[in-house]
Amino acid sequence: MAGDGVKGFRRRSRPFYRVGMAIELNRPALKQARSLVRDGKVVRDERDAWSEAAPSTEQENRFIEKNGWTEYSHWHLGIDKSENPETKQAYSFPIGDFRTVHRSGVISAESRAGQYDHTEIRDELRKLLELIDAAEG
Repeated sequence: MAGDGVKGFRRRSRPFYRVGMAIELNRPALKQARSLVRDGKVVRDERDAWSEAAPSTEQENRFIEKNGWTEYSHWHLGIDKSENPETKQAYSFPIGDFRTVHRSGVISAESRAGQYDHTEIRDELRKLLELIDAAEG
């Protein structure tokens, strides 16, 4: 599609979640998120801030061009292994802006994971939110 910039990119409305998808917890992403929170690389914003803080399609494309798909995957707690790993379609539940974890992104992702019955992802997002809030005090 015009403007996508990188082979394998498909535009999709954000966020993209469907019941019945083969989405699993992306454990490397969870490990990175915990590490970033422990290192203080977190934005303690409110839930409604995520719509403005979430990376745009252009920002995502630039990040992938510069850092690759593996690094892109580390910013999403959901992975659909039935999808091509070099497409955005494979990743869901974003939680940060490619520099920091956003509390608002974690809250939003937790809500969506619960809404679409991704229980393990929801539970890990809840624990991540607790880690963020504990680190604040």
